[in-house]
Amino acid sequence: MKIAVTSASGQLGSAIVKQLIQEISSDQVIAIARTPEKAKHLGVEVRIGDYNNREDFNSALKGVDIVLLVSGMDDPQKRIQQHRNVIDAAKQNGVKKIVYTSIIGDSENTAFSHVVKSNRQTEEDLKNSGLVWVIGRNGIYIEPDLEFIDTYIKEGEIRNCAQTGKCGYTSRPELAYAYAQMLLHSKHNGKTYNLIGEAITQSELATYINTVYNTDLKYTSVSVEEYKKERQHALGEFIGTIISGIYEGIKNGVNNVPSDYEKAAGRPHKSHIDSIKDYKSNHTTS
Repeated sequence: MKIAVTSASGQLGSAIVKQLIQEISSDQVIAIARTPEKAKHLGVEVRIGDYNNREDFNSALKGVDIVLLVSGMDDPQKRIQQHRNVIDAAKQNGVKKIVYTSIIGDSENTAFSHVVKSNRQTEEDLKNSGLVWVIGRNGIYIEPDLEFIDTYIKEGEIRNCAQTGKCGYTSRPELAYAYAQMLLHSKHNGKTYNLIGEAITQSELATYINTVYNTDLKYTSVSVEEYKKERQHALGEFIGTIISGIYEGIKNGVNNVPSDYEKAAGRPHKSHIDSIKDYKSNHTTS
């Protein structure tokens, strides 16, 4: 059996490749990357695959049984066709199954909705493809908050527009473990899973970070419009709008959904405290 992972040079894709290597032999895993050199360190066969190039995937998926399709990072409307390029090439090559990394969220009411909507279209495309499919809807990664820890410490606060909304955070290692099980076990076929841990507020997140990092952060709530302007100023209009939309969604409760993680992974999701401890132990901070 050959399992191919797309976007394998990215953080989630590479984490899934590493988890698969632990589960099965490395010669059964193929990493697909737009820039193959960036995936060479994974120690598996690497093939070129640009989501914009259908011919890349006609070659990259030869002899492949199962594909892990990591959702692309391009403009949402472009991503629909990019994902179709992979699905169509999979059908042409006789691939048996595709597992897709989708996302939790609201497809209508926030500035992040157009991203979620494009993911929902790929979910429908998969269901209509005639292939065996499994869909994971990822929660918000906890890592970006931890990567931002020095700034939080400098400012003394976590500041956004989520207010008292709860978010079912997850982490890339936890997702990688779940996706490996979804790839390898047929009992998951035809299922859609919310891949999240415990739903917590931003104040609770600050408390957990304070516990692990011995910091004294507080949570400051601001309006959606104020936060949107702040993020656009800091990150540019496109990214700033998307980030504000994510936190608006948290405020609206779209990330406070039942977790299917244990069904997908066969074990409970790690606690957020443990995920934060794991991250800290693997990353040095200034």
